[in-house]
Amino acid sequence: MAPRRRRSSVSPPLPAFGRQLRRYREEAGLTQESLGRRANNGRGVTGQYVGQVESGRTRCSREFAKTMDRELKAGGRLLELWDDLVLDSAFPIWFDWPSIEAEAVMIQPHQPLPVHGLLQTPDYAAALLKDNREAVEARLHRQRILTRSEPPPPVFSLLLDEVALYRETGSPAIMKEQLEHLLALDELPNITIQVVPSRGEHPGNSGAFNLATLEDRSEVAYVDSAIRGLTINDPDDLATITTTLIAVRSLALPSAQSREMIRRAVEERWSQ
Repeated sequence: MAPRRRRSSVSPPLPAFGRQLRRYREEAGLTQESLGRRANNGRGVTGQYVGQVESGRTRCSREFAKTMDRELKAGGRLLELWDDLVLDSAFPIWFDWPSIEAEAVMIQPHQPLPVHGLLQTPDYAAALLKDNREAVEARLHRQRILTRSEPPPPVFSLLLDEVALYRETGSPAIMKEQLEHLLALDELPNITIQVVPSRGEHPGNSGAFNLATLEDRSEVAYVDSAIRGLTINDPDDLATITTTLIAVRSLALPSAQSREMIRRAVEERWSQ
């Protein structure tokens, strides 16, 4: 049995940001304590906190990065680095899936309840994430892989349960915008959305999952649970997920019928 992926206790982008913060601090001739006193618009933080940020053990806020950039006269470079590196680490440390989906050449998700995160509008994501701004930004940042130029975007083939079209999230206006967004995305050459009618029992009813195929044709899966997600590359588990994916896909409507069902939901349910 192949070993499961080992999860780091430190989110990889955080030490990279921390090293640059330390470099700017040392070039300015400041200790961690003296720099900490300048943070948070004069309210200050401890030198220990600065040390934790520099070592990558703590994720700082964008406001903290902005203050550090100003105090260390970094000319916006620290803030840009935060946007490039630390934003992605808004995910919990155990959530290593974003780095996998960014490397994938194909992603095949089954989504039985809400719209998949990579296809969510900002308002829909905000409603699900309880207006956690950083979490929403991190989710939207992940979506860039679907429209990137280099490397080519992954093929994204979504099986979406019909219930997601009618389960109100946020408000009717948010739902209308979200479903219209799905119709627009479905026109992209690398994205396919198939609706799975909400009737009968099938293996996919057990929950959401994503199956990613990497460039070397190896596969990794991500499975949701009530506590946390699980990233999997065990061959037996992957075989079960693949079998489930095939079973659910056999029940899905063809693309044209799926588009029509989404359109009908917009007109009949969310445009009143």
